[in-house]
Formats: sequence, C-alpha cells, structure tokens
Amino acid sequence: MNRIVVVGAGPAGLAAATAAAALGVEVVLVDAAPKLGGQFFRQDALARGDRFTLPFQVEHVPNATVWAVEPVAGGHRVHLRIGAADDPSRTGRVLETRALVLATGAFDRALPFPGWDLPGVFTAGAAQAMAKGQGVAVGDRVLVGGTGPFLLPVAASLAAAGARVVAVAEANAPVSAWLSDPAGAAAGGRRIPELARYAGLLARHRVPYRRRTAVVEAHGSRQVEAVTLARLDREWAPVPGSERRVEVDAVAVGFGFTPQLELAVAARCRIEGGFVAVDAAQGTSVPGVFAAGELTGIGGAELAASEGAVAGAAAAKRLGAVVEPPLGAMARVRAGRRFAAALAAAFPVRSGWTGWLREDTVVCRCEEVDLRRLRAAVEERDVGGVRPLKLASGAGLGLCQGRVCGRNAAVLAGLGDTAFARRRIASPVRLGELAAAEPEVESADPPWSAAAERGFGQDFG
Repeated sequence: MNRIVVVGAGPAGLAAATAAAALGVEVVLVDAAPKLGGQFFRQDALARGDRFTLPFQVEHVPNATVWAVEPVAGGHRVHLRIGAADDPSRTGRVLETRALVLATGAFDRALPFPGWDLPGVFTAGAAQAMAKGQGVAVGDRVLVGGTGPFLLPVAASLAAAGARVVAVAEANAPVSAWLSDPAGAAAGGRRIPELARYAGLLARHRVPYRRRTAVVEAHGSRQVEAVTLARLDREWAPVPGSERRVEVDAVAVGFGFTPQLELAVAARCRIEGGFVAVDAAQGTSVPGVFAAGELTGIGGAELAASEGAVAGAAAAKRLGAVVEPPLGAMARVRAGRRFAAALAAAFPVRSGWTGWLREDTVVCRCEEVDLRRLRAAVEERDVGGVRPLKLASGAGLGLCQGRVCGRNAAVLAGLGDTAFARRRIASPVRLGELAAAEPEVESADPPWSAAAERGFGQDFG
C-alpha cells in the first residue's frame, strides 16, 4: 500500500495519521519535537507524560526537521534532517509520496514596541508553557497583554503558578464583536463557556481586564521594571493623555498566531488571506497536498483535529483506500470555521500598532535592526522584495531567519505579511549537510500512473 507523509504531530497531524492508518494506509509522521502532541499538548507534557499511542501502521520520526519539499513527477519529495539542531552528526532522510499532509501549526505573533527586547518580556505562549509545563511563573508581578482569547488561559496559568497578574490588557473590545455575531460565537460550542470559566477564575484572583488597552512601551535598564499602558482607539492608535505606568517584573504579550507557511509555499500551494486555501477535503491547490490545522486558519485544537481527520481520509482515498465520507468530522470543521471567522473578526490586529514605534525601536531582535535602519533600506535603497530587504537592512538574517520579525518587517516595508514565508530552504541547515551526498530516496509507492490518480483527492460528497 502507498505511504502518506504527515508533517507535524500536533492535534491536526495526529488526527490525520490516525484516520489514514484506520483505513489501512501506512503513514510516516514527521515532527520536530521529541514527543507527540505539538505545542498544544506540549505545554502540560510533564503532568500528562506520554499520553499518545499510535497505530502500528504509523512510523513516528521525532526530532526531524523538514528543510525542503520538492515537487517530482506524480508527487513530492520530502527532505529531512534528523537530530538536534546543534548536533553536527544529525542524519538525512528523503521520503517520496503521492499524498502529503501538512500540519505544521503556528507560533505566537509578537508585535514590537519600545523595550520589547528587554529581558523579562515573553511571548504569551512561552509564559504559559513555563507555567503549565514546569509550574514556573515568569515573574512575580506579570502583565499579560495583546489580543485574543488565548490571553485568558495564559493569565490563569500564571496565577495558578503563583504570579500576581497585575492586569490583562486586551487591545480590542471583543464583547461587542461577539454580540454582533451570536451565530458565529455559538458555533464554538463549549469554547465560550470555557472562556467564561477563565474569566471567572481571573475575577476570583482580582485580575483587572482592560479592554482597548495595550502595552506601548517597556522600561528598564537590565530587565523590564515597568510598562506604559495606553488606551487605544478603534484602529489601535494610542489615545493622547491615557498613558499610565505600571510596575512589573515580567510581561507576556501575544497578538494571535502566525501560521508556519514555509513548506506550503515551497509546495506552491495557494495562499489566501495569510492562510493555505483548502477545499472541503482539506486539499490544497496542488494535487496530492493536503493541509490541516492552523495553516488553514486559527481556530483551536478541536478544529485542527477535525480538519486532520478529514485530510487523513482524503489522503488515504488518493492512494486507493475505500473511504466513506467522514461526515461527522466535516460537520465539525464547518462549525469550527464559523467560530474561527467570528474569532478573527473579534480579535483583529489593527494597523495602528505601527504608531507605537519610535525610530530606535528594535524590529529584528536577532540582528538588532531598528525601525530607522529598516526604513532607510526601503526609502533610500528602494528595495522591493524580501531578499533585497534582508541584504540592505539585515532584518531576517539572524538565527530565527525572520520567523519572529519577518511578518512585522514585511508589513512595515509594505511587502505583505506572508512575504518572509517564501524560502526554498524552510529551516536552517549546515553547508556541510547541503554538500554531502543525498540519502537514497525512500518510496513505498508502486509506479505512478495518471489512471491510478483519477478520482482521488477530490472533495467528498
């Protein structure tokens, strides 16, 4: 039987691998982490331990980085490096498949502001991972800021870990947005009661929830000592005279999530609105490539798992499995997407954040590129793309390769917020690894033919 390659072992990838295996198809499940579960389940991994058991048809390849996806006749070639990133002896592997499921997830989006590069300023996800996974609060007096419902569980986790959460600063006014779309909110099912439970928990801890408020500056010499909060108008411009200083020793900020699009872009999948466009079967614009989870829109673990189940079944169908339409999972996907759309409308990132910046505000922390240097590259050297912007300013040339700063730098440079996702090499590799002999291509597929492909990968229905 042909073999499916699934990239990412979070809720979407796990569901895709399990669904395909249940149909008798062999699966190779590739993930960068040592354990299954992705970011969502990793955060409380110490409490839960190894909680996932895979079917025998699934080969789990942990600690594996996919650095390139190469289109070949009838499918794709997936290039891996296996081992820790700093291990010079890590090995290579090349898999070939006619059914590729991308479930690469997303990571925290951070917006720059003066002082955001001070020690003590964390992303919301990092703060929650430490609190839930290790029982460690990032500080004694912590302010949580940004936008999105994720701020509530982060604040609750910090409070449970012993921190005093001085406030939650929400840049939007979500209650009015929810009320304007009650059907979309209701599609979230138990998510709304869950958020209400977090809100009640914060109320018991006497944590103020400040709407239309943001951290516009962090202060300190060696580490963060205080922040400036400001009221925002509807476009997130600070309201003059509303600024006030609050003493803290840590800040956790998050402005939603950025999908990891590199592999999808490398596979030439169509991107719409910053996400991978998919059909009802989670098929992308490229035959044989499916996408599930946060790649297709930010909607939470339940939606990601439902999309993964549909993608796994569709990938198995492409390889010849007899598949009944997964009607239950597809219904959950439709409801989840309605909720995700309501979520996006309630917690947008408005353009006014660029007004928080000063000329000396660091935009790229790896290379210490400030706004002045970025603007000089755009205005004086007339850069018109990501590569010349990197070379002229230095932004995106550091260790993270623009994963943290790239989206913001692209917006500030007028290049569009997915510009930095276009890279042939999706993750850092050593020159020696590129120069070494390529591993033998592994393929469990029989000879491909157009006749074998017809009818597979289409929408269920």
